[in-house]
Amino acid sequence: MREDDLEVGFALFFHNFSTFLGRAGIYLKDLYVMPKYRGRGYGKGLFQQLARIAVERGCGRLEWWCLDWSKPGIGFYLSLGAEPMKDWTVYRIAGDTLTKLAQ
Repeated sequence: MREDDLEVGFALFFHNFSTFLGRAGIYLKDLYVMPKYRGRGYGKGLFQQLARIAVERGCGRLEWWCLDWSKPGIGFYLSLGAEPMKDWTVYRIAGDTLTKLAQ
């Protein structure tokens, strides 16, 4: 997104695949709007563009993670019609545990 010839925000995404749907989706890795430009519709515009890309590419969904304590983010996502995934828990293996598992 641009304002006054300045990049004020971006969305970093990639395709994933849903075995439940049997088709690709879009995973939003990062969405960022510079603090000075928040509340001006740039975040919504980025989501609208991602939705257009998803529909054009025949994707079944657009998804992302959000930290539980990010109340402004959660409010924004809910205002777009997003639904939290209550039946899923994110798991991670990293650091020494990852190294040990790889042996």
